[in-house]
Amino acid sequence: MAIYFNHTILSAHDSKASADFLADMLGLPVPRRWGPFYMVTTDNDANLDYMDTEGQIVRQHYAFLVGDGEFEAIFNRIRERNLRYWADPGQRKPDETNDHDGGRGVYFEDPNGHLLEIITRPYGSGGWNP
Repeated sequence: MAIYFNHTILSAHDSKASADFLADMLGLPVPRRWGPFYMVTTDNDANLDYMDTEGQIVRQHYAFLVGDGEFEAIFNRIRERNLRYWADPGQRKPDETNDHDGGRGVYFEDPNGHLLEIITRPYGSGGWNP
């Protein structure tokens, strides 16, 4: 059997609102409830399962490979909502995108501070362009 990534759990202060945010930003189906989770399912059937926590949330990073049209639609939603965005994971290049590997990329935060990234080319597919 081949090995596929299936799911990860994201801590959230409001799992429903957080899952709704991600699904809306990425243009994915409405999250579904399963046990203590609100699950966002990507087009390759991987799940991001939001679970409520009362404690401090440790920031995580999640990257999504998208097409050019999807990138533009998501980037428009970022700007329409006046969300902060960066060209780099260290957040030293605000209000910029990057062109790594000949594609486009941008980072933004979800309501819990998790760093989300959208890219149009997989890293390493076209050479490094710092």
